[in-house]
Amino acid sequence: MSRPNMAERPYDLVLFGATGFVGKLTARYLAEHAPEGLSWAIAGRNEDRLRELRDRLPGAARVAVVRADVADPASLRALARQARVLATTVGPYVTYGEELVAACADSGTDYLDLTGEPEFVDLMYVRHDARARETGARLVHACGFDSVPHDLGVYATVRELPEGVPLTVDGFVRVDAAFSGGTLASALNQFGRPLRMRAAARERARHEPRLTGRRVSVPAVGAPRYAPEVGAWALPLPTIDPQIVARSARALERYGPDFRYRHYAAVRHLPVAAGSVAAVGALAAAAQLPPARRRLSALLSPGQGPSAERRARSWFSLRFVGEGGGRRVGTEVTGGDPGYDETAKMFAEAALSLALDDLPETAGQVTTAAAMGDALLGRLRGAGISFRTVVGR
Repeated sequence: MSRPNMAERPYDLVLFGATGFVGKLTARYLAEHAPEGLSWAIAGRNEDRLRELRDRLPGAARVAVVRADVADPASLRALARQARVLATTVGPYVTYGEELVAACADSGTDYLDLTGEPEFVDLMYVRHDARARETGARLVHACGFDSVPHDLGVYATVRELPEGVPLTVDGFVRVDAAFSGGTLASALNQFGRPLRMRAAARERARHEPRLTGRRVSVPAVGAPRYAPEVGAWALPLPTIDPQIVARSARALERYGPDFRYRHYAAVRHLPVAAGSVAAVGALAAAAQLPPARRRLSALLSPGQGPSAERRARSWFSLRFVGEGGGRRVGTEVTGGDPGYDETAKMFAEAALSLALDDLPETAGQVTTAAAMGDALLGRLRGAGISFRTVVGR
């Protein structure tokens, strides 16, 4: 690993895609919480809109503006060379994200995004992990509600269990929230590419080193079941979160010699559970047909999202139940609006952690638990997201 001289770079942190819906929330959070000495900038393709945003931020005078465009790879390479940490909200990432990942990997620049797209994460591992390891760049995907509270919730649970023994953790997700046009576009894009997603996963498996002396598994969770440990129906939840948890478990020996994770949505009432399964199935089916996908995409344009009033009523609650070595531990992670207000908080704090905290020596494609672990856990607790041990024996 040969990391470039970061002292020569003008910005500790750059937020790319700052004028999008989540980008604006993240920019405001950074303006309100970044320490005085942090040198940071907002970036995007429309300089006028960036300046308008900058002028509305607290402490606007210390926020720089940089123009860069996903359609102009040279501008992305120039952007990466100016920053120690580069955080991007520009998705769908499988469509717009790779050039920036490549630029950061080449430049030794730490990279964060908000993707929930397994295909994108797997392709970026295959194509750019090795180069990032050479330059010392940390490529950290899924730094919002996908998948920070899940990754760190499991991490916090594992820390409360005995070391050196087989461990199992089950995660249960409850959410009340609305979503934005960007989230809808990413979900439809992902549902519409099942064959490419499986191909990317197989390609990653061919490149990823095998674990020796340890085992990590994320089995299919099967049919819905009643889960008495949370008093709700547990539904299969096909998100990127279990994959991120598994990669943290592969990277960190603290997860034990044999680790298993299962991931569910928790729904209190059976009719609602049945309706949820049907709705997801219908959305996935519609995403296979281009006309239906375009019609659904038109319902919400990228950049549109729920109102401040709706976000104020939104919440999430995650419960992780872990067992091993004769001990059972539960961790509850709770917060406000998951997709936007809390995602902006998680994203900004992860970027600040990479820029400012004393962290483990890692490089290449890494998870939040492996790259930031205790430091990010402490930051999020300080920012009002609760990580609480709720049961144990």
